[in-house]
Amino acid sequence: MTTEPVHRAAAGALVVGIDYGTLSGRASVVRVADGVELGSAVHPYGHGVLERALPSGVPLGPDWALQVPQDYVDVLRHAVPAALAAAGADPADVIGVATDFTACTVLPTTAEGTPLCELPDLTDRPHAYVKLWKHHAAQPHADRINALAHERAEPWIARYGGKLSSEWELAKGLQLFEEDREVYDATAHWVEAADWIVWQLSGVYVSNACTAGYKAVRQDGAYPSAEFLEALSPGFGGFFTDKVEQTIGRLGERAGGLSAEAAAWTGLHEGIAVAVGNVDAHVTAPAAQAVSPGQMVAIMGTSTCHVMSSDHLAEVPGMCGVVDGGIVDGLWGYEAGQSGVGDIFAWFVESGLPPAYREAAAARGLDPHEYLTELAAAQPVGAHGLVALDWHSGNRSVLVDHDLSGLVLGTTLATRPEEVYRALLEATAFGTRMIVETFGAAGVPVDELIVAGGLLKNRMLMQIYADVTGLPLSVLDSEQGPALGSAIHAAVAAGAYPDVRAAAAAMGRVVRHAYLPDPGAVEVYDVLYREYARLHDYFGRGEAAGGNDVMRRLTDLRRRVRSASAAPVLEGSAP
Repeated sequence: MTTEPVHRAAAGALVVGIDYGTLSGRASVVRVADGVELGSAVHPYGHGVLERALPSGVPLGPDWALQVPQDYVDVLRHAVPAALAAAGADPADVIGVATDFTACTVLPTTAEGTPLCELPDLTDRPHAYVKLWKHHAAQPHADRINALAHERAEPWIARYGGKLSSEWELAKGLQLFEEDREVYDATAHWVEAADWIVWQLSGVYVSNACTAGYKAVRQDGAYPSAEFLEALSPGFGGFFTDKVEQTIGRLGERAGGLSAEAAAWTGLHEGIAVAVGNVDAHVTAPAAQAVSPGQMVAIMGTSTCHVMSSDHLAEVPGMCGVVDGGIVDGLWGYEAGQSGVGDIFAWFVESGLPPAYREAAAARGLDPHEYLTELAAAQPVGAHGLVALDWHSGNRSVLVDHDLSGLVLGTTLATRPEEVYRALLEATAFGTRMIVETFGAAGVPVDELIVAGGLLKNRMLMQIYADVTGLPLSVLDSEQGPALGSAIHAAVAAGAYPDVRAAAAAMGRVVRHAYLPDPGAVEVYDVLYREYARLHDYFGRGEAAGGNDVMRRLTDLRRRVRSASAAPVLEGSAP
């Protein structure tokens, strides 16, 4: 298969990849011939993440995480022109644009694609807004979905590791249906943000094969049956047929041409190729040239998503999903993940770092994370006597339970902040090892771990991952992995390469075996990991498996108390 560009304008051709993250969107201008990134720009979302209240002040309940869709359009208005300027690029040379999104990030729209939160009579209704991937308030709904799926022996449940996440489309849709029927009835389309932004760019609404499979439970060409949905909640039977079903676009295909309106927003030329949407993690695999079996990519940021391809179908406990062609055509694409990684480190620095440490870091001209890393790196592996569970944002894989919570075991009055910080770094590596071993035990071996994402800059963290997993660690040679991956798909959609594999071979960038396991550290981490695994099963698998459900009970208590305290005072009742 040739890796030479075949597009007639490929000699000087450029593409734009746009990566929509949790807090901002990034646009990168990339050269089609070799994947060199010529310029990029970031635009933060004006409203960020809505976790406590709507812009109007309407309070939100526990575990809510919403966004405002206009923020996504603002990325097109600001980041794309700025990236073109940074690259010194002539828009006439840009032959295609592609996007990726966090997932499952989903929103209700009218038949024309207008977000319901933009309708004047629905701006104060939380369910009219975008539900961000880390919206976990639908966990009770996910629990019911999973229980009924197993009771009815639904065939699709095994392809999601035995559990659907509260983050996916179905649980969030059921929450909408049961908590705000008016907004549900007004919803013409329940749309992944990955598809909605393509709709805004091209005027064409097409569901991408990635989110349809992983997040909307589409397997073997079908969604869960109306009978299952009706048994789940009377009246909910038409959810997929009425709100979700849409033409499916394969990854790398052209969804349509850039509309005149979107051309005005971006400064690009009307009619250039707009690729089918994709997910930030899955689109990164080609950027890392990870398009063959045995290569697992861990995209590490606020959370971590693990993706890999295989030439055969297996049922991996706790995986987020397996989809035919979910990453590249012709292979089964697997997904797993950790709901909290960088978020955990940030939480500790923001909430648990003494002022003296902040002052010492500032005096050295260091970021607090850099300062803590420097202190932690000075200690031998295991010297802190700690082990932690990385569930501060729940567990995505392999337990698939967002009612679980974090834990640091072994603290004493002599424990220092840098030791807790290192234990939290190690906990996330242990979580990745649990995923890797679970895949291997199910017959999907991981031979190489490739890391991408913002946490690549922490070299100590990367070495910890190599030592904990015992695997050679390769790294994506790009600071904008998803944007580069989207650019690769834009090149394919524009006809510059025959398929994603060929484009990845020419445009992908990776440093093989950048970190190798240290035998001495591996030996100590094996001991710590065994303790992690015991805690993992004791608290994670719960009383049914001889453990303890205390985390779930505390989460339930927190929800009940907070919900009661946030309840409005009824008319005529005492204040």
